[in-house]
Amino acid sequence: MLGKAVSVTKRTANRAQEDFHRFLALEVSGGVVLLVAAIIALIAANSPLADSYARLWEIPISINIGGWHISESLIGWIDDGLMALFFFVVGLEIKREVLVGELSSARKAALPIIAAIGGMLAPALIYILFNRGTSGAAGWGIPMATDIAFALGVLALLGSAVPVGLKVFLTALAIADDIGAIIVIAMFYTEQIHWAWLGAGLLLLLFLVALNLMKVDSPVPYAIIATVIWFCFLHSGIHATIAGVLVALTIPATARTQPLAFVEWTRGKLDRIVGCDVPGAHVLEDAEQQYLALEIRSEALHVAAPLQRLEHGLQPFTTYLILPLFALANAGVTLTGYNLAELLIQPVTLGIFFGLIAGKALGIFSLTWIAIKLKLADLPPNVNWGHIAGAGILGGIGFTMSLFVSNLAFSDPLLLAEAKFAILVTSLVAGALGLVFLKLVSKRTPANEVV
Repeated sequence: MLGKAVSVTKRTANRAQEDFHRFLALEVSGGVVLLVAAIIALIAANSPLADSYARLWEIPISINIGGWHISESLIGWIDDGLMALFFFVVGLEIKREVLVGELSSARKAALPIIAAIGGMLAPALIYILFNRGTSGAAGWGIPMATDIAFALGVLALLGSAVPVGLKVFLTALAIADDIGAIIVIAMFYTEQIHWAWLGAGLLLLLFLVALNLMKVDSPVPYAIIATVIWFCFLHSGIHATIAGVLVALTIPATARTQPLAFVEWTRGKLDRIVGCDVPGAHVLEDAEQQYLALEIRSEALHVAAPLQRLEHGLQPFTTYLILPLFALANAGVTLTGYNLAELLIQPVTLGIFFGLIAGKALGIFSLTWIAIKLKLADLPPNVNWGHIAGAGILGGIGFTMSLFVSNLAFSDPLLLAEAKFAILVTSLVAGALGLVFLKLVSKRTPANEVV
């Protein structure tokens, strides 16, 4: 019995490790695509195509369904619509991590959550120091986020020089960071709440919870109701992307059919396929065999939980299409006409730069150190304090979420240009510094060194 339990534990651990490596590969390759999209946007915005580039994103697109009418610019559909789907996938990742991943127990979750809190508070405070009482004060949430795709992409360049534990820590930290960013967006970047629309959206969310409790695992009813919820949130004053996260939390995380039960059921179907075989008959004549095979294929879908099916199905779509589109639409900062020397010393630019570079590193390292010294958590296997410092530096890569928050924080084109310029420059500097620092640390510092 003990041997069987150990075997099951090993299989579970191996499967979790395989899932993490698949996730890591997807995030890394997605980071490359995201970088290419950002470079294309930056070149287009500062080339003879600049006017065409700007007009492209302002193309109006309208949808009329009965009495419902939605009209948004192309960039509005990307930021409010497609990004809601990205936040939905983020919500699925958060739910998975809370249930079975690095946030599934108090001990496992403590370190990345505490580190993420430090990595959010310190940058916000530094930004406020530079922008208190200025027109850029609303941008304090911009340097609070970490871009997981770019951060893991830098770690991938180091290969086996950095331990897997550091990659897991940084991933869990970034997910905890996303939770914090979502809370900040919902609480502080909402100008006016229209309670009727919000109430309708929340009632529909309760209906999705009821579907979950009734073990409905078809994605169709969830998708239909989620679209209406998104529409309600779009008119509620709370950013529509928050609807994506909330809907994700209602998606069932348990499979309708247990794997071993499926194996036994499938054996019976396979025996029947063998039993009704007619040697030499055309495949179309074996109607019963085809029917049984289709039954097996249909039932196989229910062995995976709806959460798993949706996450695996949508992740490539959000990674390779939605995020690059977001970067193409939002990373195109027009630098012509600006004095770059003056742009670099603006309060918004300085607040974002030092918030991400110094604030992230200081906040992540200091709160991690406190958590370890107070014995609230343990360092991951083979991870030393140099690695934690390097992770803090990489936390300064705030590309996707920082750009997103900057769009919410500023309506002034000049402030928005300053913020986006600072985000691009800072993310590049943080990536380069983190890469060099971790390369040096990996050569010189023994694992699990204590300070």
